[in-house]
Amino acid sequence: INAEYMGHFLSVYFFSIRSDPAAMASKTWDARYLNPAVPHNTNYYVKCMGGGILSCGLTHMAVCPLDVVKCNMQVNPAKFKGLIPGLRTVIKEEGMGPKGIWKGWLPTLLGYSAQGLCKFGFYEFFKDTYMNLAGEHNAANYTGAIWLAGSASAEFFADIALCPMEMVKVKVQTSPAGTFPTSFGAALSQMSAQKATTGFPFGSLVPLWSRQIPYTMAKFFFFERVVQLFYKHVFTQPKNTYSKATQLSITFASGYIAGIICAIVSHPADTLVSLRGKADNLGKGYGQIASEFGYGNLFTKGLGTRIIMIGTLTGLQWWIYDSFKSACGMGTSGGVLKCSCPKCAGK
Repeated sequence: INAEYMGHFLSVYFFSIRSDPAAMASKTWDARYLNPAVPHNTNYYVKCMGGGILSCGLTHMAVCPLDVVKCNMQVNPAKFKGLIPGLRTVIKEEGMGPKGIWKGWLPTLLGYSAQGLCKFGFYEFFKDTYMNLAGEHNAANYTGAIWLAGSASAEFFADIALCPMEMVKVKVQTSPAGTFPTSFGAALSQMSAQKATTGFPFGSLVPLWSRQIPYTMAKFFFFERVVQLFYKHVFTQPKNTYSKATQLSITFASGYIAGIICAIVSHPADTLVSLRGKADNLGKGYGQIASEFGYGNLFTKGLGTRIIMIGTLTGLQWWIYDSFKSACGMGTSGGVLKCSCPKCAGK
């Protein structure tokens, strides 16, 4: 994929979108105008990007202590045997502050804010684009494929935005006390100075894609599907008849369920990203790292902590995102899409 071409395509597409009443009144089906009150124009996508920044940046920073323990459980399972013992070990040896249990909070905030901008904003854009390419009938009857394609496309770019800060974060969080700077500026400088061995800034991009693209596909697919099931089988009245509190509760529950699945799907690649930051693994290929660590360990070490962290994280991310959208007058995400084409008439 040519990133320069795609960037040009995105910019042309974004700035060609207008809240044109004539276009909205056109008989041609357009996914961007399914809700005439909230057209998916440039302003809509920009607001979604803002919601993504808040939802990913704030939540990942909030669970930074869990992330510190989880990463250390992955790279040093003999020492860090569980969440509570791991927290106690880090606090005892390194303290409660930004050099201890909160180390890596700033690259976490910066990296995941950039990722959230692309993840949510580009997802909305790609979803509308693929729905229009598919047409009304296929968009309504093959929604799962649309969600998967849209989320995978968005995450491809989101991980490019995330990778440099993720590499800094992992190195800061997994290095033994005193062996690597914990302050952001010093850590960034040292990662850059050691780029021949660390691969900075994009040395972890491929395993990041391996972790995040399946994770995001699961995150958006299962979120959209669970929301759809809620509104189809439990909350069966029109979505807009329910209060915002009810809609946001459905959002959080759907996000939490999706997060549990995400954690399981993406855990092996997440472990590899953490192991890459370990000093003993500098210069090694990912195949060698996986073989030495053990393929069973890739799937299991730190998984329980990751499920707790990612389940809560994903539920909160969707809740923050939809709360932001609601505050901007854009409504909440998801629902049942019905096809009104001749093929589906009367079904």
